[in-house]
Amino acid sequence: MRIPFARFRTDGAARRLFNAALLALCTVAAIQSPAQAGTIRILALGDSLTAGFGLDEADGFVPQLEAALRAKGHDVKVLNGGVSGDTTAGGLDRLDWALADKPDLAIVELGANDMLRGVDPAVTRANLDKILARLGQEKIPTLLAGMRSARNLGPSYAAAFDPIFPDLAKAHGVALYPFFLDGVATVAALNQPDGVHPNAAGVKAIVERITPAVVELIRSSGLARTG
Repeated sequence: MRIPFARFRTDGAARRLFNAALLALCTVAAIQSPAQAGTIRILALGDSLTAGFGLDEADGFVPQLEAALRAKGHDVKVLNGGVSGDTTAGGLDRLDWALADKPDLAIVELGANDMLRGVDPAVTRANLDKILARLGQEKIPTLLAGMRSARNLGPSYAAAFDPIFPDLAKAHGVALYPFFLDGVATVAALNQPDGVHPNAAGVKAIVERITPAVVELIRSSGLARTG
């Protein structure tokens, strides 16, 4: 009877050691957020400027931005939520579909087609307001990329359209990149023959300018981790 008793004492000590190790592992897992477990997923919700209209796939905004962020050591996947020709109304309509990919962060680039079609700026504002509100409800840190009115639409339209983006960024507490086409708009060498869509070099210029803002979004969100 003494041998089984000795074995029981040994097994009990081993069991206590195993339980302590298991508890430690569970504690570590509990303090890690789900986002810390893998690649950061960034939704780029936009129109043809995001989708890469007229470009080879590798030359579009999404692949170039992902490559730029990875080159800086960030473990990211940029999700292409761009649809050519989309307005803010279209972006709002498909937001649920886009969120099904479970993004950690979002870049919203919409409004150019509203402006080109002369959509009432109040409608554009209302649609973007709803998009940002929904992203806020989902607790998805967001970078809002601004757009500017074409001057040929007149000063009244510009006065109503241009403030939409800084106003909404402030109202929703999201980061603002003031003008998505900064440094590229109206520069013939950086645009396709239509004079509207950036060519590969133009997209590269956009990515170079916007990448610091995206890096800051990653950092401020607390999701920063390297690949």
